[in-house]
Amino acid sequence: MATPLSAGTFLSALEKEGLIVVEVGDWRDHNRNSKGPWGPVNGVMIHHTVTKGAARTVDICRNGYSGLPGPLCHGVITKDGRVHLVGYGRANHAGLGDDDVLRAVIAEAKPPTDNEANTDGNRHFYGFECENLGDGRDPWPAAQVEAIVRVIAALCRAHGWSARSALRHLDWQPGKVDPRGLDWDDVLARVAKRLGIKPSATSLPAPQRPVVDLSRLVAAARSNPKASGQPVTYAGVKTVEAALVDEGLLSKTYSDGHYGTTTVTAYAAWQRRLGYSGKDADGIPGRTSLERLGDRHGFTITS
Repeated sequence: MATPLSAGTFLSALEKEGLIVVEVGDWRDHNRNSKGPWGPVNGVMIHHTVTKGAARTVDICRNGYSGLPGPLCHGVITKDGRVHLVGYGRANHAGLGDDDVLRAVIAEAKPPTDNEANTDGNRHFYGFECENLGDGRDPWPAAQVEAIVRVIAALCRAHGWSARSALRHLDWQPGKVDPRGLDWDDVLARVAKRLGIKPSATSLPAPQRPVVDLSRLVAAARSNPKASGQPVTYAGVKTVEAALVDEGLLSKTYSDGHYGTTTVTAYAAWQRRLGYSGKDADGIPGRTSLERLGDRHGFTITS
């Protein structure tokens, strides 16, 4: 049982554990504190999101959705191992759970099977959502699992807790299954091992970002106005198409390496979303709109 860390100490603990942290907007002051207490904190809870695409996942976890306002957690761990901080304080992630489980976490013991929903978990746990479809088939990349281990270790280390202060949503709330497909015994063993040593001075390797050449992308867009025929040979087209799919602007069916009329229409919708209109929303990429798309989807722009 502990007083929640300050936002600055929370961030510092994650960074000292070698994590790649992305600060999203006003995360330090984005919370649900007006709806109930935050703290004392007793542990770290891990979830899966049932979403695909880092940018979309982070947006949902930050903003929430109809009936469940955000933030839906404190941090989002995407498949590339980055930790995106979206809120701090009370967050809508844990819901009502079993008081017997809470007592086990406080005692740093293996939790019993949860069979009640009588205790406010949003008050008592740090929450991290992990980008995963939750179908038992979507993979858990090594970089993401390592980030989960380090997140848990960072907060346990900061509070003087053991690995048993971490739990899954399925351990807490009856009917929940997340994080499905994650080898939890392996995670806890790795956290325990990590807590036995000093924080690693070695950071997680930064994910390699694809590079999209703006001039080659524009040439592809202007030279291939139809969605039939041979795919454009420039690989950057697929990078941009994948980002448009994640934004919900392009059907995955058309993410095939063409920059045809369907992709032009999708990119024009992206330009309009940024506030452009008329000739500035013609579906042919400009530097500013492409950089905004790259920032959200992890690719770099070159000329």
